[in-house]
Amino acid sequence: MHARTRALVVTSVALFLSILVWFNYSAVLPLIVDEWGLTGTRAGIIFGVFQAGYLLAILPAGWLSDRYSPRWVISVGAAGTGLFSLGFALFATGFLSGTAFRFLSGLFIAGVYVPGMRFVSDWYPADVRGRAMGIYVGTFSLSSGLSFVAATVVADAIDWRTAVAATSVGALAVPPLMLGLAEDRSGRSARSIGGFDRSLLSNRAYLASVSIYSWHNWELFGVRNWLLAFLLATPAFAAVDSAGAFGVGAATLAGVLVGAVTAMSGVGNLAGGELSDRIGRSRTIGLGLGGSAVCSALLGVLGWLPLPALVALLLVYGTLLSVDSAPTSTLVTEVVDDSQVGTALSIQSFVGFSTTVVSPVVFGLALDVGGYALAWPTLAAGALAGLASVAVLERTLSRQRPSRTDPISR
Repeated sequence: MHARTRALVVTSVALFLSILVWFNYSAVLPLIVDEWGLTGTRAGIIFGVFQAGYLLAILPAGWLSDRYSPRWVISVGAAGTGLFSLGFALFATGFLSGTAFRFLSGLFIAGVYVPGMRFVSDWYPADVRGRAMGIYVGTFSLSSGLSFVAATVVADAIDWRTAVAATSVGALAVPPLMLGLAEDRSGRSARSIGGFDRSLLSNRAYLASVSIYSWHNWELFGVRNWLLAFLLATPAFAAVDSAGAFGVGAATLAGVLVGAVTAMSGVGNLAGGELSDRIGRSRTIGLGLGGSAVCSALLGVLGWLPLPALVALLLVYGTLLSVDSAPTSTLVTEVVDDSQVGTALSIQSFVGFSTTVVSPVVFGLALDVGGYALAWPTLAAGALAGLASVAVLERTLSRQRPSRTDPISR
C-alpha cells in the first residue's frame, strides 16, 4: 500500500475507534438517569463537560500537532480517551464521578480529531485533498452513528456499563496503529517551530471559513440533539408503539434511525470532499448548506409523513447536513500558511463547537413558543448564515485572484 494511502487509512481507523466514545453516553442516557437518579440538569452537565473538555484542550492540541508529529499527539489523545471512558463504565457511581470521567475523556479526544486532519493534509496535495479529507471527516460521522446504534443494542441486551465499555476499548488500540503502521511525511520536521502567528486572525478567507464551519455546526448539532425527541412526537412513531411494529418499541426504532441519519453524514462528507475537488470548495459548500437549509426549514411541518417517507427524507437530510464539512476544513488547510495548519484547524474547531452549546437552546426556546414548526427553522437560519459567509468567502477569494485551476474556487 502506498505510504500516503496507508496514512489516510490508519488515521481514519484511529478516528473511528476514538469517536465511538463521543456519543456512547447519550445512547444509554435514560438507563443512567434511572440508575443514578439524575435530574435533567445533572444529566445534561455530564454530557456538556465532555464538550467542555474538548474545547479546553483543542487549541493546545492543534499547536502541538504543528510542532511535533501528529502521530504522537493522536496516540496520547486516543489512549486517554479510551482509558477515561472505560473508567466511566467500570468505576463511575454517580454525578460527581461520572462528570469527572467524561470531562477527562473529552479533554483527551481533542488530541485525535484536529491533529488527524493536520496529518492527512501533510500527505495530500490540494488537487486531491478534498477527497482525502472527506474520507477522514466522514469517519467521524460514521463512527458517531454506529456508536449510538451499537451502544443502544448492547445496553438493551446486557447493560449500559457493558455498552460504554464496548465502545471505549477500541481507542486503546490507536497508539500501536498510529506509531506502528503510519509514518510522518518526509521533510515535515523542517517546519517552523515559532510561536502563534497573529496574522492568522487577519486572514479574511480563513475567518470566513471559520464562520461557515460555526454555522454548519449550529445546524448539525441542533439536529443531533433534537431529532430523537421530534421523531417520538410524530404520528408515525406513535403508531409503532401502538401496533408493536418491527418487534421493537418506538424509542429503540427512533434511536436506530437517529444513528443511521448520523452515519449518513459520513456519506455526505465523502461526497462533499470528492465534489469539491471537481467543482471547487466554495461551490460545494454552498450546495450543501442550501440543501440542508431547505430540509431544516420544512421538517417541522412534515411530521405527518408516513414512516417510509419520513425515513427516506431523513436519510437524505443526514447526507446533506455534512456535504459542506470536509470542503470547509480542506479550505482552511489551503488558505493559511503550512506551519499554522494545526493551529488554524484547532481555532476553527473551538469556535465551531462553541455554537453547539447555543443552537439546541434556541431550538428549545422556539419549541416552547411555537412547536416544531417554529423550532426547526432556527436551524435553517444557521445554514442561511453559513451561506452568507460563503458569499464573503467568494468575494475575498476573487480579490486574491486565484488561478483558474485552483480547487478552492474553480
